[in-house]
Amino acid sequence: MSSRPPLPQRLARRLLPFSRSRKQPAQEMPAFAVRPEDIQTLDGPASFRSALLTLIKQARRRIVLVALYLQDDDAGREVLEALAAAHKANPTLDIEVYVDWHRARRGLIGKAASEGNAAMYREYATQHGDAVKVYGVPVQNRELFGVLHLKGFVIDDDVLYSGASINDVYLVKHGRYRLDRYHRIHHAGLADSMVRFAKHHLAESEAVTRLDQRPLPSTRDLQAPIRHLRRTLQHAHYTTPHAALKEGDVAVTPLVGFGRSANQLNDALLMLLRSAQKRVVIFTPYFNLPRQVRAVLGHLLGRGCVIDIMVGDKTANDFYIPPEEPFRKIGLLPYLYENNLRRFARNHRAHMLRGQLNLWLWRDGGNSYHLKGLLIDDEMALITGNNLNPRAWALDLENGLLLRDPSHRLTAQHEAEWAALRRHATRLDDYHALDNPRHYPADVRTLLRRLRRVRLDRLLNRLL
Repeated sequence: MSSRPPLPQRLARRLLPFSRSRKQPAQEMPAFAVRPEDIQTLDGPASFRSALLTLIKQARRRIVLVALYLQDDDAGREVLEALAAAHKANPTLDIEVYVDWHRARRGLIGKAASEGNAAMYREYATQHGDAVKVYGVPVQNRELFGVLHLKGFVIDDDVLYSGASINDVYLVKHGRYRLDRYHRIHHAGLADSMVRFAKHHLAESEAVTRLDQRPLPSTRDLQAPIRHLRRTLQHAHYTTPHAALKEGDVAVTPLVGFGRSANQLNDALLMLLRSAQKRVVIFTPYFNLPRQVRAVLGHLLGRGCVIDIMVGDKTANDFYIPPEEPFRKIGLLPYLYENNLRRFARNHRAHMLRGQLNLWLWRDGGNSYHLKGLLIDDEMALITGNNLNPRAWALDLENGLLLRDPSHRLTAQHEAEWAALRRHATRLDDYHALDNPRHYPADVRTLLRRLRRVRLDRLLNRLL
């Protein structure tokens, strides 16, 4: 008989409140000193795709791409073709791609069963040999319990950072796009640190397997190595110096977070929020804030801080299904997130009425919204792939870059990004501006009632 505790108990262990840990002030955190002219905010997915392909073509020493997935579609194949061409032009070029193990071995949700993106990786390996090494990283035994959600593309000494993965919609290959944030940082030390983390903590793990080669082990065969990898990642961090800042320099600290306790990224995120004096801007694609974040926001509102939160309209959610199309259960998610936002807006109605809390809904035609991160006053920013939800907080392997800008050299970039985003966003006057659940499609109302009857909606919010 198995000695493992039952599934509900294992879920509870991973999702219960977190232990307290000392919060290190941003000014004391190790950081790379980066000149502001070496930090660039790209203006959209087309610029991101162009920068990625250009950097790949110009690469001389190394390319390390880390993302949730590299999709078997036109954009994914375009990137793989570019990587193979770069290696052919320069056979000494070291090229590694890290993606989530579970996500790479299944088809898309709602589509027919398939071997997933791994079949494409093997196809390219057959054509191009060992030019591009693709690794599958299983941070948990099941995708439900967490995935590789690290982000960051390192090409020579450039770091191209976004919450985006690689597929047609993220790279706006056919007109439709999924909007994220996009930054390019040129700094050899930062690039070295991110590459070192991938090679040491991921590639050297027995749990991490080449997806472009056969035979692939089963996840069951990897359970012991996965447990070891999980323990290692809970204490992993980027190698970062305490560099002295010159006048005008920006301090950049790479952060990693995994697990519900001693999570460096979570601690830094809460520290940033608590340090806010006047203004906070939050980007999140799925409104499902962890309890600790909601509590800090309440304290900030109580002492007069102005908070802007931008989320996607439910129709700009990846899983939204128009009412005229056949409903699938996955289509419930946008309505769950809208319900969370409606409750939050109702609870803070007074702050909204006096303009201290501004909730923004982003929508641009049939495109979708995937932004994450923070802007704090005029000095600090967090660019990250972390969705600011309980799943990111406790289950997924996440990272981010903390930017501390005491000379305010990046303020113009941040303000330009914020202004561009508001062009497709509407500020909510009141929670009544959001759809009432009584007006949801019939299938959605029925499923919501069933979930609430057994309180499964609360568990879903913990896992989503």
